Amino acid sequence: MELSNLKPKKGARHAKKRVGRGPGSGHGKTSSRGEKGQKSRSGYSSMLGFEGGQMPLHRRLPKRGFTNIFKKEYATVNVSELDRFDDGATVDEAALREARLVKGRHHGIKILGDGKLSKKLTVVATKFSASARKQIEAAGGTCQETA
Repeated sequence: MELSNLKPKKGARHAKKRVGRGPGSGHGKTSSRGEKGQKSRSGYSSMLGFEGGQMPLHRRLPKRGFTNIFKKEYATVNVSELDRFDDGATVDEAALREARLVKGRHHGIKILGDGKLSKKLTVVATKFSASARKQIEAAGGTCQETA
């Protein structure tokens, strides 16, 4: 077997439909488009959601609620995940990103109190939950809020 002898399996390839090649082809005259109407014209392309002039579904349905454009989304990190840092280390955004605990773009970092912390850390973040602050300070560490 050589590359020059390779062929696709029989029936795997279909011949392209050649329209407008006379009456004998079966696709002559109107080129399989029917007689009249928008779809028979050249340059026709269907619009997304178009229903033939009927009011489209996405316009018939009621709209509810709104999106708050001023909403701030914070990256969340649990206290249990901070246990991987060395005792006495300063944990800030750069350290959390390097440890792959925070990814993507956010308005800041919030430390949550899920899990246990056994190391004395200086944690620098935008926000702290009350339980997270209590755990960090109970382990002998400090919480510093950034603006």
